[in-house]
Amino acid sequence: MAHGPAAGPMLQQYSDTASPSGFSPAPPLSEEGRRCLAVQDALQAAGLFESSPAWRVSPVPFPLTADEVSFFEDLGPRLWSFSKALNRLYLESVKGRQPFWVHQYLDQGKPQALLDYARMKRFREAVPSVIRPDVIPTEAGMTITELDSVPGGIGITGSLSAAYAALGDTLVGGAGGMIDGFAGLFGSGEDAGCVAIVVSDEAEDYRAEMDWVACRLRQKGLDAWCVHPRDLRFTEEQPSLTPTLVASTPSGERPVSHVYRFFELFDLDNIPKSELLMYTAKKGGVSVTPPYKPWMEEKLAFALLHHPMLEKFWSDELGPDVFAHLRQVMPKTWIVDPRPLPPSAIIPDLTLDGKAVSDWRQLAQATQKQRQCVLKPSGFSELAWGSRGVVVGHDIPQSVWAAKLDHALDAFSSTPYVFQAFHKGRQFEMTYWDERAGQPASMEGRARLSPYYFVSGDEVTLGGILATVCPKDKKVLHGMRDAIMAPCALRAG
Repeated sequence: MAHGPAAGPMLQQYSDTASPSGFSPAPPLSEEGRRCLAVQDALQAAGLFESSPAWRVSPVPFPLTADEVSFFEDLGPRLWSFSKALNRLYLESVKGRQPFWVHQYLDQGKPQALLDYARMKRFREAVPSVIRPDVIPTEAGMTITELDSVPGGIGITGSLSAAYAALGDTLVGGAGGMIDGFAGLFGSGEDAGCVAIVVSDEAEDYRAEMDWVACRLRQKGLDAWCVHPRDLRFTEEQPSLTPTLVASTPSGERPVSHVYRFFELFDLDNIPKSELLMYTAKKGGVSVTPPYKPWMEEKLAFALLHHPMLEKFWSDELGPDVFAHLRQVMPKTWIVDPRPLPPSAIIPDLTLDGKAVSDWRQLAQATQKQRQCVLKPSGFSELAWGSRGVVVGHDIPQSVWAAKLDHALDAFSSTPYVFQAFHKGRQFEMTYWDERAGQPASMEGRARLSPYYFVSGDEVTLGGILATVCPKDKKVLHGMRDAIMAPCALRAG
């Protein structure tokens, strides 16, 4: 795949030119304008930015203070410890060494065949090797709204980092940090074998960026390809031989050593060859990351971190300092469980107008001021990614809120919901390229910062941070046409 030209030529091609006779000359293009158009050109050359842009481009990276950069550098190893501890908590719950309700919550709505597969001994220690939290900068500090184990944006962040680096900017993670970090998951050169990035129809919107990632990996010497599940086939010539997964690529058929799973587990029934891929992994013929562990992709993990009955487990596993830090940056979260409580019981730490809550239906009549909260499906659902199922309590009428709460309670057996405290992001002012006006403009907005951590062995690398700045009136922060998207850099001075 083609990549953007070097910074010099990109800036030069926007130099002022004489206007045709009879027309007023166009106003000179500012340095900010030149930089925006240079970034756009680099993204279009990479196949990641259509003629009708999907987001706004800034002339400069999103600035972070030195303390904020240190926060993100420290956060990665802490989240890695949390992922390993969550996996251990689940498995010990299954064995009866931790409360049984832990794995019951995490298993809710999952097919038993998938759970049996995920609990196999050979996968016991496997956890996602790419960790991406969504972090909101607030007036009180950083708040993590959720963790994503199958994150989009790897290619977008990598290509943006390369584009701004070509203009002379120094990015968090470096110009090639995203690709270097991703490559580190699989080894180096021929020793790594073939890497297949498997992108399903459900994730089709991300295919172009994962194609870009695969192309960059090949430039680094890895035999990496972005493929559709139907491009995979399976061979097992003799029963005694380890089965082999083969990918059909533009360069011919390749025996696959590693699979990067870019599809959601709830969608397994719609993915061609999914049984073959799982069988090959079970027999040791291929490694798969993220692993087939649905409990590692549930938002209700935040509720478990805050549950008073699990405090000793988390403190012992994480250490008191890391445990205290994660409880501070992960907002209080509750599982919306409709089962009745005995008269003497309450939902821990949940209050309404200063009074303890013992039944979720008590919240149906909450006022707009009392509904400073978010309601969202925990996982294993087509509504659990891309902000599709998120409900902001104070952003809807009371009658709609009551209906949404009823729906969440009714969905418990198939798709548990979580109730989370809402944290308002602080405001930033950023410049972007206004396509209609043909010049830079400014926007006040709120930011979502998405750091990408890549884990190789026990080494956690911060590959880059993507900032998504949405207009200030937006309650749910995610990629959208009106959002500015830029990599993060250390603030000058």
